[in-house]
Amino acid sequence: MHDDRQLIEERLKRALRERLRPAIYGAAVPLDIEVWHAPGEPVSPAEALAQTYEPAQIGLPWGPAWGTAWFKFSGQVPAEWAGSEIEAVIDLGFSGGPGFSAEGLVHTTSGRPLKGLHPRQTYAPLSILGPDGTAASAGDHIEFYVEAAANPEIPLDNAYAKVDIGAKLGDTPIYQLTRADLAVFNAEVWDLILDLEALDGLQRELSTQDPRRREILRALSRSLDALDYENVAGTAADARAQLTDVLSRPAHASAHQLSAVGHAHIDSAWLWPLRETRRKVARTVSNVATLAEEYPELVFAFSQAQQHAWVKENYPEVWERLKKAVAEGHIVPVGGMWVESDTNLPGSEALARQFVHGKRFFLDEYGIDTQEVWLPDSFGYTAALPQLVKLSGSKWFLTQKISWNKENKFPHHTFWWEGLDGTRVFTHFPPIDTYNSDLSGRELAHAQRNFAENGAATRSLVPFGYGDGGGGPTREFVATARRVANLESSPRVTIESPTEFFTAAEDEYRDHAPVWSGELYLEIHRATYTSQAKTKQGNRRSEHLLREAELWSAAAVVAGKLDTYPYEDLDRLWKVALLHQFHDILPGSSISWVHREAEETYARVAEELNAIIAKAQQALAGEGSEQIVFNAAPHTRNGVAGLGAGVAAVEGQSVTVENGVLDNGVIRVTVDERGLITSLYDVEARREVIAPGAVGNLLQLHVDTPNHWDAWDVDSFYKNNVRDVTEVDSVDFSTVDGVATVVVKRSFNRSTVTQTLRVRPGAKRVDIETEMDWHESEKFLKAAYPVDVHADRSASETQFGHIFRPTHQNTSWDAAKFEIAAHRWVHVGEPGYGVAVVNDSTYGHDINRTAREDGGTTTTIRTSLIRAPRFPDPKTDQGVHTVNHALVVGAGIPEAIEEGYRINLPERVVSGAAGVEPIVAVDNDNVIVEALKLADDQSGDVIVRLYESSGGRARATVTPSFPAASVTEVDLLERPLADRELNDNGVSFELRPFQILTLRFQRA
Repeated sequence: MHDDRQLIEERLKRALRERLRPAIYGAAVPLDIEVWHAPGEPVSPAEALAQTYEPAQIGLPWGPAWGTAWFKFSGQVPAEWAGSEIEAVIDLGFSGGPGFSAEGLVHTTSGRPLKGLHPRQTYAPLSILGPDGTAASAGDHIEFYVEAAANPEIPLDNAYAKVDIGAKLGDTPIYQLTRADLAVFNAEVWDLILDLEALDGLQRELSTQDPRRREILRALSRSLDALDYENVAGTAADARAQLTDVLSRPAHASAHQLSAVGHAHIDSAWLWPLRETRRKVARTVSNVATLAEEYPELVFAFSQAQQHAWVKENYPEVWERLKKAVAEGHIVPVGGMWVESDTNLPGSEALARQFVHGKRFFLDEYGIDTQEVWLPDSFGYTAALPQLVKLSGSKWFLTQKISWNKENKFPHHTFWWEGLDGTRVFTHFPPIDTYNSDLSGRELAHAQRNFAENGAATRSLVPFGYGDGGGGPTREFVATARRVANLESSPRVTIESPTEFFTAAEDEYRDHAPVWSGELYLEIHRATYTSQAKTKQGNRRSEHLLREAELWSAAAVVAGKLDTYPYEDLDRLWKVALLHQFHDILPGSSISWVHREAEETYARVAEELNAIIAKAQQALAGEGSEQIVFNAAPHTRNGVAGLGAGVAAVEGQSVTVENGVLDNGVIRVTVDERGLITSLYDVEARREVIAPGAVGNLLQLHVDTPNHWDAWDVDSFYKNNVRDVTEVDSVDFSTVDGVATVVVKRSFNRSTVTQTLRVRPGAKRVDIETEMDWHESEKFLKAAYPVDVHADRSASETQFGHIFRPTHQNTSWDAAKFEIAAHRWVHVGEPGYGVAVVNDSTYGHDINRTAREDGGTTTTIRTSLIRAPRFPDPKTDQGVHTVNHALVVGAGIPEAIEEGYRINLPERVVSGAAGVEPIVAVDNDNVIVEALKLADDQSGDVIVRLYESSGGRARATVTPSFPAASVTEVDLLERPLADRELNDNGVSFELRPFQILTLRFQRA
């Protein structure tokens, strides 16, 4: 037989484009159109419907960028259409893909939301266009409204665009109303299209020698032969009949099993502001609820409790539909987190609270205890997660983002993920390599071929539906799932819930699944550790202020100095902080609007929390003139116990500044005429810390032009182009308030940097405050600390512990970690000696080692200070920023931990009468109290969350300062896990390395 494959494929492609898709709708009549253009931010339906509307017509320009127009559509349904499927077809001028263009929400005349509109969802069925969302019939007059959002089309194919899409771009309309009709829906034509597409997609993935491929091609050809292009609707059934045989053949017995889950990954903010996400969620939920009425098998996974809460707060009618769909099993809450958070950057307690607030919302509102952690799109996954997953009461984890790795293909799709404490969680990476699947033949075949566990396991999960900007599954997707449910040469596809998938997958594979230990490092998007410095600074400050507000408020209530604990305020402020840890806000990859609002929000949060802290501390200190120092850190500082308050001890030895040397008797720091550290001598260890021939605190400026994704990426070749910033405007030495100080001012390009180096009495560290007036483009600024330490690995603080990463590049996996994330500190050491760099608001680092001619090894710690990407915010980080670091010498990991808390939790001084005993005391410095608060159920019980910090085993006793009636070990949601025994009002325990323990003390 001659090979006519290409001929048939091209024939089908043209037939679909020019003959079939235009025939989906037959007879049509135009709707009458009226419009009201909202003058500013979105308004409620009640306000919009009360406005005066003006007559309009097709071709009407509408919507300046981020603007809103309300359209009123009305018309008479032709009586002669009785018995036909009838739909309103609305095209707002859609241009881009769903979620990345204009969007609409259909409302009844009473303002009740019905269904979303986007470029692949342009219809509203007559079944919902009657009075208040009831069914209308042929001959009826119908009337409905569409809230149209003029979200600008996003130039994702031009990631270097300089247009600030986060600004409101004037008054010029960017869309034109293109269609507004009532039309007859030709279901047979639509079904034929889906038949053809399913088979064509399947056959293209088969070998050209596969008989199945040739059978499908022949059937496709016969189907097209049966079509009369002058009467497509009338001959579609005949064309479909030619496909019945090839569509009805069952899948092979060994076919891969795909669990298809409806999905609409809705970024809580990204290329749109938070306020628009609220509307995206309402549109998507309305779509899904409507679709489930037509397709009862639909299961839709809906993560992010924050988004559920937005529906409840802003769209009461949609909320009722959402609750009904959840009760019926069509919409399934997943994830158990407040948002789909970044996991590299949130602090320990913040990541724990993501689970607390997320899971509690789903429990309170739906009675559902979610079991799967659903994070398809975050930028790498901390090794702390498995333990937090387990302590939240969940047991499964899902992501697909690691499929984006640039250098190394991850070896598993279903496996046990082992965290830094040894906890394991059953984990799945969908081998389809997307969370926005369209269930095409290409994607299904890829999932089957790509599944790493083929031969050992048989099933994987596929999230399907339009996502990122929302939208979700369409009727085409669900109908496609029906066609490929049991189709020869294709995987079997079953629409089911994530719980059904995980239960079956674990039952099949739990005893044989491989283990991956440690973090899931994403080999892309490494610049998210640095982009948008003010957002990261606001997050770090909020986390520590929340710690203080809870600690001191609890202490004041327990001591009887305050009547009430600010439960509601703290709950609300925590949720604000957690929202901003979403994986495109905290990482710095959103438009300018998002980060501008975040900066303003963080300022308000800080103001509120400082007021709560001040009120509690003043109540604790009482009235008086004594200077009471409050120490919220877990370690004793200057004679004041951790978690307590008292009069600080007077600093010891004085400092001197002479001939460029800052000396406090413990360290001697030499700063040259360029303002660089040429020597840092540890007096006690009799050791020079700066590597021979090197200088410390060296600013290094790189050209930073990644191949893709400006705000997200830094590519390894950035190191090829570096400039040492050694020019100096001035270097001034002095002693200020007993502190040896040098102020260094530098100018380069269009920017200036002022650094203040301080050596304090008795401190084994150099404090470095860096103020940057930054006006660069596509540049990356780092500060280098080359130290004379032989270290083949570095330690970085992560949530509830630390992880080690190589400083060498032995393997491609090692080399890929050329930029790493750390929280408050990084540490390098050799036996007997170490150095740490601590920070108050930065996360990105790179740590490398080089061999010297003298045979020694130089280990260079570089902190990432600031970047200047152009997309999606062309003005990223322009302006003034101040960050603080400290170079800590002779430090082990315990000292690194202590100094990390010090720089982030400075003492507060309050005039009062007396100090305050710590609310709890811990007799092991390696066991650290991470959070202390009153129980969320408002019982007055005291919650203490602590962890083993050194990476070793620990015995400890926690003794509260108040009489305790009982103590219980609880999970993150403060639910009981085990009774603990009180002995002399204290509780003793043993912890494994990095174990988290939460204790609940009932007060006597």
